[in-house]
Amino acid sequence: MSKRRPAILVLEDGRIFHGEAYGSVGESFGEAVFNTGMTGYQETLTDPSYHRQVVVQTAPHIGNTGVNGEDDESDRIWVAGYVVRDPARIGSNWRATGSLEDRLATEGVVGISGVDTRALTRHLRDRGAMRVGISSIDTDPQSLLARVLASPQMVGADLSAEVTTAKPYVVEAVGERRFTVAALDLGIKRNVPRRLAERGVTTHVLPASSSIEDLLATGADAVFFSPGPGDPATADGPVALAREVLTRRIPLFGICFGSQILGRALGFGTYKLGYGHRGINQPVLDRVTGKVEVTSHNHGFAVQVPGAGQGAVVPDQVIQTEFGGVQVSHVCLNDNVVEGLRAVDVPAFTVQYHPEAAAGPHDADYLFDRFAELIEGAGVLDRRPGEGTDALDRRPGEGTDALDRQHSEGPNHSEGRSNA
Repeated sequence: MSKRRPAILVLEDGRIFHGEAYGSVGESFGEAVFNTGMTGYQETLTDPSYHRQVVVQTAPHIGNTGVNGEDDESDRIWVAGYVVRDPARIGSNWRATGSLEDRLATEGVVGISGVDTRALTRHLRDRGAMRVGISSIDTDPQSLLARVLASPQMVGADLSAEVTTAKPYVVEAVGERRFTVAALDLGIKRNVPRRLAERGVTTHVLPASSSIEDLLATGADAVFFSPGPGDPATADGPVALAREVLTRRIPLFGICFGSQILGRALGFGTYKLGYGHRGINQPVLDRVTGKVEVTSHNHGFAVQVPGAGQGAVVPDQVIQTEFGGVQVSHVCLNDNVVEGLRAVDVPAFTVQYHPEAAAGPHDADYLFDRFAELIEGAGVLDRRPGEGTDALDRRPGEGTDALDRQHSEGPNHSEGRSNA
């Protein structure tokens, strides 16, 4: 096997790592983050939430199962760069249709291999996520560092418009349709509407710039705010839309970036985590059921609620907002980060992590059932033909009983589709 082309990685604090070109030869910049997942690299690469981020895989062997045409979470690779220690020489899996490196090269993704990813991860863990550059065309560290320092930061980055769908599309329910949901695409993953479809939900996926009129025009029984990239402090449009949804008392469920949007709509702040949560092994306490779930994460920002500083224990009491009471429903057991919000007086809840879990564990898959129960409890099944705005007439406190139900049978451990 011929020797690969030399490449370097330079962090904005001046730390240098040497390696070899992997994927496309070239140069790329972004925010360096690490992902602790030992499986699901294809889903990671195609997750729009990684837009403008250079992903460091902590698992040492990457590419072992190749790539296939089924496990993509969007229609392209979104990562700005890719860092691995030991790429597989041969991908081996009965579902594989090609190699990971060829896929990276075809899509122009600049990567670097042969890097001590353990040392790099520890550095980011200690110093925090930061800007980075990878180059296999200019291996002068000082020259690359100057361009890294000139590249944009993630704080203040408004990115949802860059990853959203260009036009609406529909994912039909599997079997009999029970509900219709309007999903605001801030960087949605394909497995979200799949999970909803399995519960009899037809999902209308709409561009991030959609108005309340656009959402209502779908005849939706409820609204979903998707995950996505960027700084939630910049997402004023989606926040205003979320406030409209809350005002009209339409059932709402948000995931990850969508959770941060709802947090802002409720009057809370957001802040950037030191190095974020990215992987498929994060323990989260569901305060509604008292159960601990192993969950899939990909977020660098979090919601700041009153009475809880960064890393402090999150209060369990009801917090009063313009839209009534709100409780912190989920908490990360590693660092006490807010991982979910539950509105008491309007039909809305969120989680900061990924119950669609592609790839990842399925402990939190039941949250899609909770969403369906929330819609059903809001009375949408009782609407007469031609109606669809009963949510406007709901009294405070109605339509949220589903969030109080104890899931005595535990999480739904459905296998879903296989992961790369």
